[in-house]
Amino acid sequence: MRRTRQFSALAGLAVCALIGGCTVGPKYQRATAPVPAKWDVAEPWRESAPKDGLAKGQWWSAFNDDDLGALEKQSLDANQTIKVAAARLEQARASAAVQIATQFPVLSTTPSTGRQRLSGNRPANSNLPVNSAVSQSNNILPFTVGYEVDLFGRRRRSIEAAQASYQASAADLENVRLVITAELAGDYFTLRQLDTELGILNRTVQNLKKGLQLVDSRHKGGVASGLDVAQEETLLNTTETQAILLLQQRKQFEDAIAVLVGKPAPDFRLPSKELNAAPPSLAAGLPSDLLERRPDIAEAERQMAVANAQIGITRAAYFPSLNLLGNGGWQAADIAKLFNVQSTVWGVGANVAETIFSGGSRRAQVQFAKSGYDASVAGYRDTVLNAFREVQDGVTGLTVLEQAKQSQQQAVDSARRTLDIANSRYTGGLVSYLDVVNAQQNLLNNEQELAVIQGQELVTSVLLIKALGGGWDASSLSAVQVKSKLKDVVAP
Repeated sequence: MRRTRQFSALAGLAVCALIGGCTVGPKYQRATAPVPAKWDVAEPWRESAPKDGLAKGQWWSAFNDDDLGALEKQSLDANQTIKVAAARLEQARASAAVQIATQFPVLSTTPSTGRQRLSGNRPANSNLPVNSAVSQSNNILPFTVGYEVDLFGRRRRSIEAAQASYQASAADLENVRLVITAELAGDYFTLRQLDTELGILNRTVQNLKKGLQLVDSRHKGGVASGLDVAQEETLLNTTETQAILLLQQRKQFEDAIAVLVGKPAPDFRLPSKELNAAPPSLAAGLPSDLLERRPDIAEAERQMAVANAQIGITRAAYFPSLNLLGNGGWQAADIAKLFNVQSTVWGVGANVAETIFSGGSRRAQVQFAKSGYDASVAGYRDTVLNAFREVQDGVTGLTVLEQAKQSQQQAVDSARRTLDIANSRYTGGLVSYLDVVNAQQNLLNNEQELAVIQGQELVTSVLLIKALGGGWDASSLSAVQVKSKLKDVVAP
């Protein structure tokens, strides 16, 4: 009866501790960051829904390039940097599961069996006759249960930190995917820009060869001078040299793409194809929306939540801990009688632990946690500021490049007309061949510049989509949580 009252009192103490437990430490609130009222944009930009033309997870489809789409799929499946981030996400999930498991008691058992012989010359204080040797058996099947009551929320804060860290890892994985796919698209369009320049150079080489044949024929007929031939040969050789050097640059981008899609560079080839994609129509949206669309901002915000929970964990060290203990099982010399009622053993208890003197280590740990939180807030705000800068740079860049493309197209048209006029005047004997050579060089330079602008415009579009988050939304993180399930609780 007395034992029953002791057990009831202990159970009542545990229930009261569970009900009355509190959570120390500051309640998490998302830190503020400076947000501009609007973007510095000009027509035809508009501030509306930013994801109008972006398929979630496949933003590159807005460029309508099948080759790019195939490469992006390969990168998502085989890129090693993405695989590293995915593995870290699984580690974070497992760490959160470890903290979730601390909500439950720990049950353990250490069965043992043994037999021993006591010496006939054992000390005289033994209860057995000292003039005889004795053999005896000992069979034990014990069970021990322990549970630390979360009086002041240390465990709750640890779970909170683990869940936030898990969500931060999920946001990091999305950010890595966005960075890799954007880098791949940027390299792809740069490679296509080089293909366009190579096409221009190769067509120019063919035209220059025809021009050289014409000038050489006129020189042999005494109509043109040797200077005309030398000038045309010089321009031809220079153009061929440019094409050779561009092939080296193209190979470097091709190798970079190989790494991004998880292929060995020596075995990877991309057939040449000139630019045929156009920048998609994009809307910048409101600056405040950017805070929910960027995975790196979401990751920084979740890291703030982790740091905030760490303050509560360190503050809980100031308060006592309560551990409930229990053990029971069976013990018998004869294994056949192990499960008899008389063989039952049990015990219950509790202990309270409190650090009285720590030499200031607890205060230092709290200060360390607070400083960590301040650092995470600064990191979050810095990430936000850089996000605004990247979007503004993209918006401004596309506006400038669109204007430059239109102007450069006019320059190409004018250079082409100039070459036609120079050829006609040279054929009519009105000018020297130097005017034709200069017109050829001028057209080549302007066509190359137009190709560069077109490539930069596509790359800038990619960077702007990346800066806008690639169609991602932070609301998806709410589903990233580890929850207690019966099959997980009872799993070994």
